[in-house]
Parts: sequence; C-alpha cells; structure tokens
Amino acid sequence: MPLFQLILVAVIQGVTEFLPISSSGHLILLPGLTGMADQGQVIDVAVHVGTLGAVILYFWRDVKLGLAGLPRLATGRADTPGARLALQLVIATIPVIIIGAVLSLTGLSDQLRSVAVIGWTMLIFGVVLYWADQTGAETKTAADWTLRDALVMGLWQAVALIPGTSRSGITITAGRQLGYGREGAAKLAMLMSIPTIAASGLLLGAEVAMEADAAVARDAGIAAALAFVSALVALMLMMRLLRSVSFTPYVIYRVILGVVLLIYAYS
Repeated sequence: MPLFQLILVAVIQGVTEFLPISSSGHLILLPGLTGMADQGQVIDVAVHVGTLGAVILYFWRDVKLGLAGLPRLATGRADTPGARLALQLVIATIPVIIIGAVLSLTGLSDQLRSVAVIGWTMLIFGVVLYWADQTGAETKTAADWTLRDALVMGLWQAVALIPGTSRSGITITAGRQLGYGREGAAKLAMLMSIPTIAASGLLLGAEVAMEADAAVARDAGIAAALAFVSALVALMLMMRLLRSVSFTPYVIYRVILGVVLLIYAYS
C-alpha cells in the first residue's frame, strides 16, 4: 500500500478514535469517497491497535490497577479496586463480543458498510449525544462506576458495531445519561476501548500469521505506529478541552457530515 495512504489512514484513525465522531465510519468512507483502494480489515485493525497503545499509555495508572487485579479476579474474588475494575471491564466487553460474532457470522457486518448507513448513524447518534450531554446529570465520577453501569455502557457500546455510530461517542452518551460528568464519561469510554481493541488486535495477529504475508505485516506495523502518535495527541487534547467545552462541536460536525453523506448516498 502506498505510504501516503498508510499515513492518511493512520492519522484519520488516530484523530477520530477517541473523538465521538466514528473512526470506523471515516475509514470506510475514505476509499468510497476518494477512489483509493480499500485499505482492508487488516490495516483497519492495525490502526486500532496503534490507538490501543495510546490509550494504555495515557491511562497507565488505571491500566496497571486493572492488571494487578486480574489474578485476584481469576480466583473469583473482586474485593479490591483493581479486581473490581477488571471485572467491570470484562462485563462491559461481553455484549460487543457476542453481538460482533453474530454480525460477523451472518455477514451483516459487511452489509452495514455503506455511505447511507454511516450518514444515518452519524446524524441520529449525533443528536442522541447532544440530548444526553444536555440533559444528563453530573453527579458521578469515574470512581463511582458500578457493575450495573458497566453492563449498561457495554450494551450501548455494542451498538457501535454499526459503522458511523462511534464507539467512544455511544459509550460517552451512555455515561452522560447515567449521570457521569463529561471527563468521567470520556475516561470510562476510553478504558472500555482497551479490551475491545485488544481482542481485535489478537485476531489481526492471527490473520497476519496465517497469511504469512510480510508486506501486509510491514504495512500494518507502519500504520499502527503512526496511529499511536496521532491518537495520543488527539486524546490529550480532547481530555483537556472537556474541562471547559461540551460535546456540542462534535455533534455539529456529526450532523453536518451525516446530512452531506445522505445527500450523496441518495442523489
């Protein structure tokens, strides 16, 4: 794959993964609107793995806490902060794994990769995000996360398997509606991305190993590294801006893009 396209895909993924504007939707639109060859699922997942490294680094203290709690959770006990966090992340990830498997096995995941679908989801879930952000209370912080809230946010996260929905956007929407402040909702959404993206990364590694394609592996590595850098910068900026700015600018972007895509799809 040309280096320019790898850079473009990586930057788009890095910038949009943690913003509530759908990274997967933008990656699907890239070849459809530019005429470039589709970068393929391997590169798509590679850039997601790059963003995984960024979120792990940014939230390393929480990641380390969760990892430390895994051995205790494996014994059936969740009586420490680390074990509880690990359990919450497991519960939040189960819905997306189950529904993702169903979509993949039935072939529906490929059928949903269209400009019209992305246009509708951009528009609809942008409005839903605005509603949740404007009406949701701000009585909870990330430290108040419960098993019930983890399950609810996990169910919402599964909706993001529809391209254009935005995984971070829909989980932030759920968090705001559950009463978490903007920073808290964003932090939980980012932490929830770790096991989800990690599972995709494992599939990527298996696919590359089975194909034994050195060229694809090289391109995937380059894309992942570039996505890591751009994602880390975007994540730092977003978390800083959330202290003083609402999600309205992202909503406006989603609505405008959604309308444009629908006009393009139906014209």
